[in-house]
Amino acid sequence: MSVAEQRNGARTAPGVQARAGRRGTAVRVLALALAGAGLVGVTAPTAGALGTGPHRGAVDARALDEALEGVVGIGGASSSLARLTEYGRTVWKGAEGVGDFSTGAEPAANGRFRIASVTKTFVATVVLQLVGEGRFGLDDSVESLLPGAVPNGGSITVRQLLDHTSGLFDYTEDPAIGVDHETWLRDGRWRSWTPHQLLAVANGHPPYSAPGTDWRYANTNYLLAGLIVERVTGHDWRREVERRIIDRLGLTGTSMPAHATGIRGPHAHTYLDLPGGPVDVTEMEPSEMDAAGVGISTTADLGTFLRALLGGRLLPAPLLAEMLTVAPASGDAQYGLGISRLATPCGEVWGNNGSTGRGHNSALYATLDGRRLVAISTNGYRDTGQGWKASQKLLATAFCGRQPATAATAAPTG
Repeated sequence: MSVAEQRNGARTAPGVQARAGRRGTAVRVLALALAGAGLVGVTAPTAGALGTGPHRGAVDARALDEALEGVVGIGGASSSLARLTEYGRTVWKGAEGVGDFSTGAEPAANGRFRIASVTKTFVATVVLQLVGEGRFGLDDSVESLLPGAVPNGGSITVRQLLDHTSGLFDYTEDPAIGVDHETWLRDGRWRSWTPHQLLAVANGHPPYSAPGTDWRYANTNYLLAGLIVERVTGHDWRREVERRIIDRLGLTGTSMPAHATGIRGPHAHTYLDLPGGPVDVTEMEPSEMDAAGVGISTTADLGTFLRALLGGRLLPAPLLAEMLTVAPASGDAQYGLGISRLATPCGEVWGNNGSTGRGHNSALYATLDGRRLVAISTNGYRDTGQGWKASQKLLATAFCGRQPATAATAAPTG
């Protein structure tokens, strides 16, 4: 058991001996994706949670190791991967924890993982590319593109889908989908859904608010975004993401599965900590996430994608500016069009984060100029309630170097 585990009373994973003498390089980022945001939810930190400042510190590998070791020690992750790049070059990466409880194998630093709501940034990019091609406008109505898809669709715009101001109900909050782990394992893990079935679930509930009057995170918005891509191009949204982003950038570890239950290539297993013991939930029917969060990737691929996006390789400058325009109604969430703004002690960073709600968590942030970028995957195992504080330290250390003991501790909202 590591020093951090001893200090926080965490148990070693069943059947696996803790390895002595290694500096931990893992991070649990569950708090960045907060279960309260829904099954495939994303909840942004408060705008000033990490403070603000004018500079970036030098990369401090030892401080990053220490921050990651502390996060996994108090956060209860089974395994975690993280990568920090400068100008596209990896300057630090880590993999820690147990990749497979049955064998005790370590996770592969270049392994693949479910990226959950980071998928939304890919989908939003494709939608904006289609806008740039003149296929439709950001302020065109949903009704004009998907007649009859949602009530009051004539008052909801494409922009409001992408920035979560549509007011539509989040289908993952329906009791049939947002169930506890035991119920999901019994009834939902292998259930196949179509986007239209999920949309029907959402339409069975009244909206949260009138379109454009409030910000409320809803995965339903990205179901509709995926359907718009299909309607306009004649192709499934996955094919368009593959053609326009994955193939174009050579993202060999990235995929957008429809119904494939496993993760191809090297990957760490994901577990739920249940009363009867750990349950391996690496494999699952992913269709209930669809365009809201079905993606699989690697830390390297995610870095390549976000650098290309912020660097103007995927969108012309006017549309990138639209993407980075934060919806006033989003408040502390600081949400743009499929991307969000986060404040650190060294200034603002941009990206996204996500959680499947079943142990798979991810985060991807970069400085606006793309110079420094952090990509993280964490297989959350046991929630100790301390993940957010430790994740703040990780992000601040990644962007600013070694952090003082007075780092902010405000919790996320949403």
